[in-house]
Amino acid sequence: MTQSISLDTLKHSHKFDEGNPLAEKNTLRVAILTAVMMVVEIAGGWYYNSMALLADGWHMSSHAVALGLSVLAYFCARKYAHDPRFSFGTWKIEVLGGYTSAIFLVMVAGLMIFQSIERLISPSPIHYNQAIGIAVVGLVVNLVSAWLLKDGHHHDHGHGNEHAEHDHHGHHDLNLRSAYIHVIADAATSVLAIIALFGGKLWGASWMDPVMGLVGAVIVSIWAYGLLRDTGRVLLDAEMTAPVVEEIREVIAQSPIKAQISDLHVWRVGQGKYACILSLVTYTEVAPAYFKNQLNIHEELVHISIEINQMR
Repeated sequence: MTQSISLDTLKHSHKFDEGNPLAEKNTLRVAILTAVMMVVEIAGGWYYNSMALLADGWHMSSHAVALGLSVLAYFCARKYAHDPRFSFGTWKIEVLGGYTSAIFLVMVAGLMIFQSIERLISPSPIHYNQAIGIAVVGLVVNLVSAWLLKDGHHHDHGHGNEHAEHDHHGHHDLNLRSAYIHVIADAATSVLAIIALFGGKLWGASWMDPVMGLVGAVIVSIWAYGLLRDTGRVLLDAEMTAPVVEEIREVIAQSPIKAQISDLHVWRVGQGKYACILSLVTYTEVAPAYFKNQLNIHEELVHISIEINQMR
């Protein structure tokens, strides 16, 4: 089936993600804050012999790496946004950064477990007052960082209110989400460190310090698993269970011109943005643009390719 279409009609941008400048700027600020506090906590935990504080510092080091990767991912995605080598845009650079930071988290969790068990077996005296002071400062830094990233998080969700019913499709910045969860998890670990240090100081329960280190390692492991799962699914294009897939099927099933889906591929190319390749079997002569116009009601479908196979 041949159609007369102008070349200008066929040309379109492959930049499917608009980016998030506010989030990029705030993530850079948080990365600097985290790196400074990381050095203070690791040095303080080592000097004052606090495993909980040292574990929190190592935990924060993983966040410093992850936040640095987030900043780098934002930069690269923006720099190469119009590079023709990236067939479906550069958004997955951000996702790759999240996946890499999750691998770092797994290694840090392993180190925290090893050091905590070692401290349980061979306990050492702890300078509680100094360690508590550093842990409290760390918690304050975490809360400030979370506030900065939450501002960008809300800004990100402020776009596209007219299509709010599709928020469940993943209309969020995965890179920002990973950074936000990093600092929230780190704040939780700081709280654990403070509880452990007060428990040791007030009740002589020095065992709480390494135990809280183990608890912190579990928190890191859980976060790493979740991030590996979510980013891995995007990187491997495992999106055929996404709600938008069923919506595509519904549009075709309810079309006035009857058609059957013989092949369908859907994958994510941006924040809540999807591309699809659709092969249809019809008994009526119809142009691909007919079904494309029907699918355009779903704004998250930003790149649609349709093939028509007419049965005789």
